[in-house]
Amino acid sequence: MSDAVIELKDVHVRYKTRNSSLFQRNYVDALAGVSLTVKRGQTLGIVGESGSGKSTSAKVLIGLEQPTSGEVVFDGESVRSFTPSVRKRLGRILSVVFQDPATALNARMTVRDALIDPMQVHHLGTPASRQRKVRDLIGMVGLPASALDALPGQLSGGQRQRVAIARALVLDPQVIIADEPTSALDVSVRAQILNLLTDLKEQLGLGMVFISHDIQTVRYLSDEIAVMNKGRVVEFGDAAQVFDNPSDEYTRTLLGAAPSLLEPHTSL
Repeated sequence: MSDAVIELKDVHVRYKTRNSSLFQRNYVDALAGVSLTVKRGQTLGIVGESGSGKSTSAKVLIGLEQPTSGEVVFDGESVRSFTPSVRKRLGRILSVVFQDPATALNARMTVRDALIDPMQVHHLGTPASRQRKVRDLIGMVGLPASALDALPGQLSGGQRQRVAIARALVLDPQVIIADEPTSALDVSVRAQILNLLTDLKEQLGLGMVFISHDIQTVRYLSDEIAVMNKGRVVEFGDAAQVFDNPSDEYTRTLLGAAPSLLEPHTSL
């Protein structure tokens, strides 16, 4: 069986620009022939500046953006359109950890209810088994059981992101897509969240897509790196290879732009 869970094959996403008219239509290519593969148990890092296409790639991966052309393959099956039933099925394959945990958490729901909700939507388990699962998950992400009865506003930013990660794991996905998951957090807790994601990937055998503008952070987590610029993948390869021997000038520019803020991996 193939290790590929998600594949983008020559994907193009084209938008009509604001200066288009009835007689002349102008377009911009957000993605121009992007091919990527997300594998079981491995982390694919996608790195690039704002406007490079990495966020559009993420939207295509999670079904929020329909490609203009090209093919999206989930678990060996080509997806033609992201209907509600397809989206629900894909929710069992992949989950998302967003930049701001407030995006994933309802301010009026306790942590317990936020974690139980996806299982109810997908009709998974019994009330008792759901309660057991949320207790296991909250411990897995390094929070005390008392956090289950808190509202998101009663938690710190780092704690809320841990809850968001737990929620992403509720349906036992094969892949986690982490879109700038630490950029809204204090520097002091960023490494803790990155370490947690690394530990969970290894513990659960997850595939992961880690998206960031910071190539140092991407290298810290990734097995393979795709460097994006102007809607194209300009460099791809093993993380060490891309980092130590980059072939593209844009990659070298990224490497020289930002020193790493991360310390070596430490136990949580």
